[in-house]
Amino acid sequence: MQIKIIPSIFMLLISSFAFAQEATEIYLFDLIESGKSFTIKNLVNISKQTGYDNQPSFTEDGSSILFTSFRDGQSDIAIYDIEHDLRNWLTDTPENEFSPMAYPGKKKLFTCIRADKEESQKLYIYAYKGKEPEVLIGDVKIAYYTWFDKNTLITYELGDMDALYVHNFKLKIKYPVQQNAGRSFLRKPGTVLLGFISELHEEPEVYSMDLKTSKLNYLADALENSMDMAFTTNGNILMAKDNQIYKFRPEEDKEWKNVPIESEIPLKQITRLTISPDGKKIAVVVAE
Repeated sequence: MQIKIIPSIFMLLISSFAFAQEATEIYLFDLIESGKSFTIKNLVNISKQTGYDNQPSFTEDGSSILFTSFRDGQSDIAIYDIEHDLRNWLTDTPENEFSPMAYPGKKKLFTCIRADKEESQKLYIYAYKGKEPEVLIGDVKIAYYTWFDKNTLITYELGDMDALYVHNFKLKIKYPVQQNAGRSFLRKPGTVLLGFISELHEEPEVYSMDLKTSKLNYLADALENSMDMAFTTNGNILMAKDNQIYKFRPEEDKEWKNVPIESEIPLKQITRLTISPDGKKIAVVVAE
C-alpha cells in the first residue's frame, strides 16, 4: 500500500512538557438526545481541585474517567468513578504523565505519555496498581495519540516529519498517513474510519479516513477557533467555542448548531471534550 504524504505548511511547536495553560476543571454532564437535537445537563465537577486538570478519557465500559491532574508542581494520572463519585490517583512518579487512555481489552491497564528527564515523550503501559510501567513506544517523541482498536494505535509524532502514524501491532508495521493534523483525532463510532482535523488549508477542516485504503472524506469545516472535537454515537460532530458547544451532522447540516447546556455554574473557555462509549455522558474541560 502506497501512502501519500501531504507537504507540511504549518509546524507543530511543542515543548517536551510545558503547562503554561490556565488552571482548568473537568465537568461531566448527561448528553441527552431527542430526535436530531441534544441537551447537556446535570453537571458534576470530577476534578475538584485548584490547578490544571485536563485530557479526560472514558474507560471502555464507561464507568470511569481517566485524566491528567497537577499536584506538587507536576502532573500525575487520576481516575474518577462515576457511580460512586470517587477520585483516586493512579500514578505518583518523579516524571510527568499525561494523556491517559484505557488500554483496549485490558480492564486494569491504561496508557499515557511520560515526559522523562531526557526530554523524551514515550508511551507507557501502566497497571492500576502493583506493577511497574512498561514502555510501549520509546523510540520517537509522541505529542498525541488515540487507540483505534486493540491492535491499532494512532500517534502524532514529532521529528523529521511531524505526522499522524498508524501502528499495527498485529502486523508489526508502522506507516504515516497524514501531515498537518490537529491534536484531536479519534475513531468514528460504529465505523472503521479515523476522524481528524486537517490544518492543510488556511481554514481547518474535519475529515474521515479509511485506514485500509487511505481514502479521505471531507466532513465539515471545523468550528472557528476550536481545536477539539468528539463524535456522538450517531455520527454528529461536537466542537466547543468560548462557553458553548456546537454540533454538526455531515451531509445534512449546513452550519454549526448550538447545543443547549443546562448549568448553574458559568462555563468559560470550553476546550477538550469526550463522549462515553454509550453516548450518554460527555466530559468537558473548562477554564477554572
